[in-house]
Amino acid sequence: MIADIIIRIIGMAIFSVMGVYVGNGLSVYSPDQQLFYTIAFTLIGAFFGLVLTPYLTTRPIRALRALLGRLAAETLFSGLVGLVIGLLTAALLAFPLSLLPSPLGKVLPLIGVLLFGYFGVAVFSTRQADIANILGGFTSRREEGTSTGGAPSNRTILLDTSVIIDGRVADIAKTGFLPGTLLIPRFVLNELQYIADSPDSLRRQRGRRGMEVLAELQKASAVVVRFSDVDVEGVREVDDKLVILARQMKCPILTNDFNLNRIAELQGVLILNINELANAVKSVLLPGELMSVNVIQEGKEVNQGVGYMEDGTMVVVENGNKYLNKEITVTVTKVLQTAAGRMIFARPEGKE
Repeated sequence: MIADIIIRIIGMAIFSVMGVYVGNGLSVYSPDQQLFYTIAFTLIGAFFGLVLTPYLTTRPIRALRALLGRLAAETLFSGLVGLVIGLLTAALLAFPLSLLPSPLGKVLPLIGVLLFGYFGVAVFSTRQADIANILGGFTSRREEGTSTGGAPSNRTILLDTSVIIDGRVADIAKTGFLPGTLLIPRFVLNELQYIADSPDSLRRQRGRRGMEVLAELQKASAVVVRFSDVDVEGVREVDDKLVILARQMKCPILTNDFNLNRIAELQGVLILNINELANAVKSVLLPGELMSVNVIQEGKEVNQGVGYMEDGTMVVVENGNKYLNKEITVTVTKVLQTAAGRMIFARPEGKE
């Protein structure tokens, strides 16, 4: 706001001076009206300078900054390399083209600069993924610690609000299973702050726990956390912004939101779902194996008992209502994998 005011004042002064010169120039045709022309065009110049200067200076600069902020780093780098190579090619061709007869010798070098510069940016931007893979391959040969699958260890991972509130991301990051940089956009922080300031006590508690998780992540030495002011113009929903930003930056989203998971997958965005990770690392049991379980409540069906393993997996025990609040040994009869997680069916040992 202050910059706009200063720019308007400077523009008003410059256009006023231009108005003075224009008024004096026009007064030649009517010398007796010189003062009138001078004052009139000075005021007109001051008005146009006050109104138009931001649209000629600060507004285009802000629009350019917003555009560059939405572009991925790979796109900017590839475009810059393409521009340099295009201009070098145009410079090599400028001398032979300048030897052509006039007016071709004067026009074609300029056209060559424009065309080769444009085609260089266009070609290298469309092949930015290949360029990143080539550079990543060179880096992986020289640096240690890069995975054998070719995935760079310095990749960026976008964090969703839900996964920050969940809290498990801090424990996972400490183990080193999240290589790279955890990026938290400003709009995710704003949503987290909105939840932390909610009048509802439960939502407020969840938001504050998310703030504590971020503080814990910043202290962890096994992970790099970075906050960014990058935003997506014209989009209001946080989930939509995350998906668009992930597509632009070509990076995955870490979340446990089921709806965001589906929407992102439909648009070709890689999702790292903590719930799926939790289900994947649960202990594997096969029918016929023995295990110990504490029956804590009755099941939905007749004579059923329900217990839970240490990782939270539900165990439904046939005829288990007889063993409420007791730890018994059961035989696994069936393992059922559902969207909500794994469920185990069993019967007391020795019971057929």
